[in-house]
Amino acid sequence: MLTKQFSVAFLIASFVFLTTGIAIAQEKDPLPSWNNGAAKQSILTFVKGVTKPGSDTYVKPAERIAVFDNDGTLWCEQPMYTQFFFALDRIKALAPQHPEWKEQEPFASLLKGDVDKALAGGEEALLDIVMASHAGNTTEEFEKVVKDWIATAKHPETEHLFTEMVYKPMLELLSYLRANGFKTYIVSGGGVEFMRPWAEKVYGIPPEQVIGSSILVKYEMRDGKPVLVRMPKLNFNDDKEGKPVAIHLQIGRRPIAAFGNSDGDLQMLKWTTAGEGPRFALYVHHTDGEREWSYDRKSAVGKLDKGLDEAKAKGWTVVDMKKDWKVIFPWQ
Repeated sequence: MLTKQFSVAFLIASFVFLTTGIAIAQEKDPLPSWNNGAAKQSILTFVKGVTKPGSDTYVKPAERIAVFDNDGTLWCEQPMYTQFFFALDRIKALAPQHPEWKEQEPFASLLKGDVDKALAGGEEALLDIVMASHAGNTTEEFEKVVKDWIATAKHPETEHLFTEMVYKPMLELLSYLRANGFKTYIVSGGGVEFMRPWAEKVYGIPPEQVIGSSILVKYEMRDGKPVLVRMPKLNFNDDKEGKPVAIHLQIGRRPIAAFGNSDGDLQMLKWTTAGEGPRFALYVHHTDGEREWSYDRKSAVGKLDKGLDEAKAKGWTVVDMKKDWKVIFPWQ
């Protein structure tokens, strides 16, 4: 009798243990690096609403498209865009092949380390730098150059790899969305062929889901083999008004969620939220000058001015990095 009672008690205890464990697993926080607050709750509420079958806000998995800006939204963009650091290193590496650069601006100033003087020429100077550092290769050659550089390049202030300057809370958000049937895209003003070689490893976003600015590419035969050659001419600028256009042309569906950090993302967030049904827009506001950088309305990089006003007027979610994120980078 005692043995039978023990067996029953054991079975009951085991059942309680197992069901409790399952409940705990189900209740595991999908966004552990986010402080509990309005921003985090708005994300959880939105995702729960669009994924609950039978609810008025349910969205079919095929329509669960989420688009993310990259610079300043998924990884650090201060004190300069990462791709510009890449361009500077490329100019230095290519300089021996171009002795004329010693006397030609903006290259002369770059080679002397005077970035401000080099960029004094505005957009024309920047375009010269980008074309000189990004064109001339085949697409395969350029991919290798990017992979080799990103594998060792470090942020000048933190001395961490640029690929370690990603925002841990945003990595969690990407994973959370994908676990709930979302397809995640990068839609960035940065070069598409600069991002594609490493985006899948860093963000879990495959190259076909990376949208960005591009230069012209030309088909050629070299040594009997077909290649694509990168030409020194802008093809498409995927910034501001260009973002909704690129989304339309390359995705073919209007997203239901959009994430950005600057005025360059404003049109993408406006276009996303203009669609029918449940919509979600989020701005990352850089407010933490100790763990990262604090900037918004007057910043030369990642300016957030009109977007901040629009977010307040439309009731979009604004993440206060200092208040809403427990950690910013994975190594903190």
